[in-house]
Amino acid sequence: MVSIRPDRLSIGSALRRRPEAAGRGWPPAARALLVAALAIVAGSLFVTSYMLALGDPVPRRINMAVVGSVTSHQDVVNAIEDVADGGVILHPYPSAAAALHAVDEQQVYAALDLTQGTPQLYLASAAGASVARVLETASSADPQLRVVDTHPLPPSDPEGLDVFYLVIGATIIGFLTVFQVRANADGLSLPAWTAFVVSLAFAGSLVLTLVVGPVLHHLALPLIESWAILALQMLTVAAFTSTMAVLIGRWAIVPTFLFFMVLGNPSSGGAVSPALLPDPLDTVSQWLPSGATVTGLRDAVYFHSYQHPRPIAVLAVWAAACLGAMLVVSHRRRTSPGVT
Repeated sequence: MVSIRPDRLSIGSALRRRPEAAGRGWPPAARALLVAALAIVAGSLFVTSYMLALGDPVPRRINMAVVGSVTSHQDVVNAIEDVADGGVILHPYPSAAAALHAVDEQQVYAALDLTQGTPQLYLASAAGASVARVLETASSADPQLRVVDTHPLPPSDPEGLDVFYLVIGATIIGFLTVFQVRANADGLSLPAWTAFVVSLAFAGSLVLTLVVGPVLHHLALPLIESWAILALQMLTVAAFTSTMAVLIGRWAIVPTFLFFMVLGNPSSGGAVSPALLPDPLDTVSQWLPSGATVTGLRDAVYFHSYQHPRPIAVLAVWAAACLGAMLVVSHRRRTSPGVT
């Protein structure tokens, strides 16, 4: 008969404990204080990130196409640079048609045509309402400047925030549902949990697309394209949350909240255009899931003929990476995100 030493058994049991078990020996009051402290820190970071990123947007790198001689209309150029605090970067184009095409492709935020008797400033408020508002004020400084909005926002969304709200909704559904299912439907195997996460992404994104489009009539969302973009975002959030749940258990809310709500949403470009965001948010904006989702949906609604593959590719990579990480981590730990 093989005997098992009690000390070896206790060591083995300790090694197999989940990460959150470390604090279970604390008194309830101490655990409550720890949770409250983490919540206050997370909330403070949330407020700080939104205020610093969105509270006082300052022009930094507003790319603008220019056609014609700048020196012959220096007063107009000076008026635009003044309202943008010197944050305008002029790119010469051979013709007005080429410059307008660059606006359509969102290679530039605006185009300044100096070849006509009256200088024309073409901008696209749908590409960035915050940038458009900054540039529009140049007409007050120089009345001879005529402003034309080539891609206007609809009356139902004059600030261009509906896409931003839609992404926030998809993000909240993604991580909140994961936590609630873990708390109220414990015991799902890894295959069942994977099917649940994928189904949640497809069903949740479809409902959001239908609510914002046909039901509320706020955004003219192309059904299939918008559904797919939102599904990738929701799948990314749910799979990321599930991976964190396997790695650190009940504390998974901390990295999830920090990554998506504190970092992702303020830098997404949904409320303030990337050109007005501080460093490094303007740099990482379009490489994070929320930023890619905002850009993809904005292209689908307002620039349907000029949809760029990059935001879709970024989202697809994030979704595949997070889902793959969830499966790998779960297999290695011989557990499931659905088991608490």
